[in-house]
Parts: sequence; structure tokens; C-alpha cells
Amino acid sequence: MSDLVLCEVDARGVATVTLNRPEVGNAYNGALLDALIAGLERLAPDPAVRCLVIRGAGKHFQAGADINWLNEATDYPPERNFAASLATTRAMTLLNEFPKPTIAIVHGACFGGGCGIVCCVDVALATPAAQFGITEIRVGVSPTPISTHMVNAIGLRNTRRYALTGERFGAEDAARVGLVHEVVPADAIEAKLADVLDAIFLGGPEAIAMTKRSFLGANGFTLDERQMTLLAHEGWTQRASAEGHEGTAAFREKRKPSWYRPPSA
Repeated sequence: MSDLVLCEVDARGVATVTLNRPEVGNAYNGALLDALIAGLERLAPDPAVRCLVIRGAGKHFQAGADINWLNEATDYPPERNFAASLATTRAMTLLNEFPKPTIAIVHGACFGGGCGIVCCVDVALATPAAQFGITEIRVGVSPTPISTHMVNAIGLRNTRRYALTGERFGAEDAARVGLVHEVVPADAIEAKLADVLDAIFLGGPEAIAMTKRSFLGANGFTLDERQMTLLAHEGWTQRASAEGHEGTAAFREKRKPSWYRPPSA
């Protein structure tokens, strides 16, 4: 795997995947997405892998899309722009449908695509200081690549609030809406992870795989190529719009976007 996504598989069969761009809060760009896709595709069929833990290097779990890459992508030609959105959609789908149990350990910032990752895992643990936000609309883009996973994880009602306002919220609220399962003190989270892993290893691997496949498939929580294509198309067309250009420019320039209207005096 690329040094942007680190992977270790221990003797017990726990694969640890670490997003490794700590200098930008592990914000994703095309290269990180490609590395994540390659890693998930390699680990999924490996019989030595019993479960997967996803982490973020440094101070944050995952701060969404790299704004510089996002700004660059607004000017990509249509084919490349679509491919960028499809990579996001495919990475989330691979994680959601990974055939072994998946666990996210969340600390620091978890914005945009970071929330998408959390929505796609089977178990999510967060430290009390973790901060969350589905913030794409603040820069004039749409979170369509993660939209179905958000609705599946936290329900339409909560998705409508947080994806349409872009509000940030803390770990306790994330637990309240079902985005994370537990909020665990930072100095106890590794022990909690060990407990969850031990519970997983008590289950039969084939039974676990069948159970997960059944839950997702029978309830319509998997995506086919047509659905992924549609989500990616919606994502890139909004990103390439005039609003997408303005939103990313405003973020880089640390100013309010042109569509903002301040409260009346």
C-alpha cells in the first residue's frame, strides 16, 4: 500500500489501516483514495484477515476532502471530475461491504468524508474530544458519495439536519444519533477496542460474513454500479458548478461565501 494509507496485519488477523496525511488532518485527495481502494480490495479476500480497524494518524481521524485538491478538481475536465467522485463513492462502498467486521477509532476532527467512513463501519468508537460535521455544503459541494451510508447509519431525519446545516457536533451528540456506538475516554479506548476484538474472535468467521452480507443485502444497503455512477455524477456536477468554485475559493481565502446572508441588525 502507499505510504498515504498504512496497513499492518497482526498474527491474530487484525488488519489496521491508518490514514496517513497527518499534516492536513488526513484529508483525502485522489492519491489517498486510490491507496485506500487498493488496500481494501487486497484485504477483503485475504483469509488471514479476520477484521479491520481504521484509524487516522496524528491529531485527527479524517478531516474530509483536501480543500486544495477539491479546488483543483473543480476545474478537471468532465471525465476526470467524474472519476474523482467515483473514487470516493467506491472507497465508501468497499468499506461498507467489507466482508469482515470493521471498526473505526475516532479522535479529533471527523468531517465530511470522515463521517462517511464512520457510517460505513460496523463498530465506531470515539474519544470525548472528537468533533463531527457533514460540512460539504459549506463549500458549495454535495456529499452524495456518502449520502446513502449516512441515511443508513443515522436515519433520514438526522441526515437532513446535519447534512443541510453543516453544523459541527460533539461526540455525545454523535452517539445520541447513532453515528458512533460509544464515547470512550482517550486513555481507555485501546482497552475497549481489545474487548470488541475479542468479542469478534469468538464468532465463526463464515457466520459473521454471512450475517453481515445478509443484513446489508436484505435491507437494500448495498450499491450496484449504476447507483454508484449516479451518486458520483451528482457529486462532480455540483463540485464543478459556479457555486462549487465560489465555495472552495471562499474557504481558501478565509471569507464568507457570496451566498451568505448575515442576520438582520
